[in-house]
Amino acid sequence: MSSPASSRFLFADSLDAFPQDLKGGVVAIGNFDGVHRGHRAVLDAALGMGHGTHHPVFAMSFEPHPRTVFNPSAPVFRLTPPALKVEMLRVCGLDGALILPFTKEFASIEAKAFVQDILIDTLGIRHAVTGYDFHFGKARQGTPDFLRMAGANHGFGVTIVHREEDEGAEAVSSTRIRDCLARGDMPQANGLLGYRWFFEAEVRHGDKRGRDLGYPTANLSLSEDCPLLEGIYAVKVKTGGGWHDGVASYGRRPTFDNGAKLFEVHLFDFSGDLYDETLRVHLISYLRGEQKFDSAEDLIAQMDRDGQEARAALGSLRPLSEIDLKLLDFAS
Repeated sequence: MSSPASSRFLFADSLDAFPQDLKGGVVAIGNFDGVHRGHRAVLDAALGMGHGTHHPVFAMSFEPHPRTVFNPSAPVFRLTPPALKVEMLRVCGLDGALILPFTKEFASIEAKAFVQDILIDTLGIRHAVTGYDFHFGKARQGTPDFLRMAGANHGFGVTIVHREEDEGAEAVSSTRIRDCLARGDMPQANGLLGYRWFFEAEVRHGDKRGRDLGYPTANLSLSEDCPLLEGIYAVKVKTGGGWHDGVASYGRRPTFDNGAKLFEVHLFDFSGDLYDETLRVHLISYLRGEQKFDSAEDLIAQMDRDGQEARAALGSLRPLSEIDLKLLDFAS
């Protein structure tokens, strides 16, 4: 695709900051949490519309999740927090992204005003692409049919993408992926995503117990609302020095203190200081649940077995998709 923005990815977090180089383009609209296979069907349709033209293709999304805004006591865990969602949109080949703050005031905008004030006056879109279940505006008045009619009346094209289904004819959804993480079902979670789920976190100081056991770890914290099942995982980790294979434990360390949840990563064949560095961790497979051991010797013996199993899982790793190929940098 050739477009004015093709040489760089443009990002804005407000309508006032919307880049002029994206104006008059093709917009893919949605929440895009996880940027999973269903979302990428919408993004691919938008890219297809812009292919071979000089019109930029960009995504418009919203933060935080609407359900979190209307029910803050039960926040929705984000598979991809805003920064990672923006990176995923870039990796997918878009020219830019507009992430708008979602508030109750924003939700009260009439659907007609959303079309006129935002899509037409500010973004100047030529074409809009959304999923079959996308609604917008006050009381969710902006249905897919409403958007089609608005496009016909105002002179912009509209494409509504049908739901993406997995091999079992079930809809691909962020909710299903969260449920998979809660069960430790990494094959299905990663299959629905089309890439290995990952997170980023800064390394924090710990009690150095792993080092005493012969398994030094980088200690990371996940968000409190993360549903990930506690246990042992095979992981691929990106540090400032490159990619590393490893094994990780997520949980409360029942053999020792049964304390606050930590994600502890041991990198194979690595020596160095990672404190205060931000790591990117891709979860490849779930190995076993967290256990309490009678002695440190029993724990070390199990950790040896975990390391062997993780190495075997990582040794047979193959890309799930072109996106997975780019994210994990298999060629490195």
